Amino acid sequence: MSRSRLAALLLASACLATSASASAADKPAETPGADAAKPDALKGQAALLPADSITRHRFTVGGQTIAYTAHAGTLTLRTGDGKPGAKVFYVAYTQDGANPQARPVSFFFNGGPGAGSAYLNLGAAGPRVLQFPRDTPTDGAAAHLADNPDSWLPATDMVFIDAVGTGYSLPVDPSKAAAAYYGVTKDGAAFSKAIELWVGQNGRQASPHYLVGESYGGIRSIQVAWQLQQEQNLIVNGIVMISPAIQMQYLDTANNPVAAAMTLPTFIAAHLDATHQLTPAAVDDAYRYAFGPYLTTLANAPPQGAAAQTFYADVARRTGLPEAVVAKQRGTLDPMSHDVRSRDGRLYGLYDFTQSIADPYPEGIDNNDSPEMTLSGFGRAYGNAFAGYAANELGFRTDLTYDLLSMEVNGAWAWGDKGSPMTDQVALLRKLLALDPGLRIFVANGYFDMACPFGTTRWTRDHIPVGADRIGLHLYAGGHMLYARPDSRAALWHDVDSFYTAAQTPRSK
Repeated sequence: MSRSRLAALLLASACLATSASASAADKPAETPGADAAKPDALKGQAALLPADSITRHRFTVGGQTIAYTAHAGTLTLRTGDGKPGAKVFYVAYTQDGANPQARPVSFFFNGGPGAGSAYLNLGAAGPRVLQFPRDTPTDGAAAHLADNPDSWLPATDMVFIDAVGTGYSLPVDPSKAAAAYYGVTKDGAAFSKAIELWVGQNGRQASPHYLVGESYGGIRSIQVAWQLQQEQNLIVNGIVMISPAIQMQYLDTANNPVAAAMTLPTFIAAHLDATHQLTPAAVDDAYRYAFGPYLTTLANAPPQGAAAQTFYADVARRTGLPEAVVAKQRGTLDPMSHDVRSRDGRLYGLYDFTQSIADPYPEGIDNNDSPEMTLSGFGRAYGNAFAGYAANELGFRTDLTYDLLSMEVNGAWAWGDKGSPMTDQVALLRKLLALDPGLRIFVANGYFDMACPFGTTRWTRDHIPVGADRIGLHLYAGGHMLYARPDSRAALWHDVDSFYTAAQTPRSK
C-alpha cells in the first residue's frame, strides 16, 4: 500500500482526579429534534435514527464544578429540491448558566476522512475520556470510561459532528452519497451547512466560533472555514488542528526527497526518546540535519562507495535503525515498510513509533499485511465505548452500529480536482490568514507520529508569507493520537486553554 493510500486511512486521527461523575445525569429526557416535526419520510438506515436526547450533568474539573447540558441528536442536510439528503449526528455540550453570546463554541470533527468524532470526544476534549492502562497502552480490551480532568468544557462549549457516512451520520440514499458528500469540497460544504444549522437553531450567531480537526481534519478545517465564510457568511475566530494533514503530497516519501526530510525528524525523535535524550533542542537539531546534509544528499545523485557507507551509518546512528535497512532503502526511509517497523521481535506503530506489539511475522511479510496497532487494534475501542456512552449516559439509543472508521467512505473519496489524487489546502489557508487578520491557528503534533509528521507542519508554517506569526506549533511526547497519553493530554489542554483565553482578550487598537 502506498503512503498516499495510507493517508486516506488516517484517523484523525486519529485518549483523573475529579469528583462528581459526568455519568451522573438526570433521567434522559428524549426531546424531538428541530427537524422531527417536518413531514420528511425517511427510508433505510436513516429512518432508524432515534429522536434527539437531552440530558443534564455535573462534573468537577480543576476544582471547578460545571453543570452542563448534553444534546445528542441529528441535523438534516437537504438537497437542492429541499428533500432530506443526510442526517448528521452530533453531540453538543453547553455550560449551564453561561452567557451564550459571549461564550465560545467549538465544532469538532475527526479525519480519515471516514472517521467518526468519537476519537476527539472520548479521547481529548469531552467530559468523559477513554483511559487505557498506563503499563499496556495498546490493550484496548482493558480501556474504560472515566471523568476527563482535561476536558475543554471550562473554556468552550463543544459540538462534536460525525461526517456523513461515519459514526451515526447517515445519507438518506446511500447510492447517491459519494457524489453528494465524499470529496474534499463537498464534505466542506456539508460541514459548513451543518454548523450553520446548529448555530441558527441555538441562537449562537454572536458567539466566538472555533473549528477543531484531527488528522484529515486539518484539511477539513481549512475547507470548512473557507466555506463557512463564503457560503454561510460566518467567519471563524480560530482553528485548532491536532496531528493535521494539510499537504497530502508530503505524506508520500517514495519519490519526494523533501517529504523524506520532513519524516526523518520523527524517526530521530523516537530514538531520542528511547535513549532518554529527547529535548526540544535535540529535535531542532534533528530538523536542521534533515533539511541540511540529509536532504542535500537525497536530492543529488545517490552516494557511492565510502561516501554511501558514511551517509547510511550516520542516518542509522541518528534513527537507531539497522544500517542494513537504511542502506537497503538508500536512506529514504519508508515508515510503512515491515523492515523499518520490525526490530528484535517487536513491531512498531506508524501512528506512534515508540509503541510496539509482538511482531506476528518476525521473519518478514509483505508491507500490506503487516498490522497496525492503532487502526486495527486498541483504537477500535473508541467505537464500542462511544456506543455505550451515547446509549447509557446520553440517552441516544439505537440498533445502528457506530461506524468508527468507514473504509467505504475512504475508498470512495474524491481527493482532488481534475483527476488529481492529492489535495493541498495551503492556498486556502493563505487566503484565510490574509482576509481575516484576527484568525488564530493552534497546531498540535506528536513527536512520534509517522502518519502526519511534525516536520510537515513546521515546514508549511515556515513557508506561509502572511500570518505565520498567528500559527502556533506545539509539540508533545506522543503519536498521532497524542491525547491517548494522559500527560500529553493534560499538556494539550493547558496550552489550548491559554489559546482560548488569549483569543478572547481584547487586542489594543
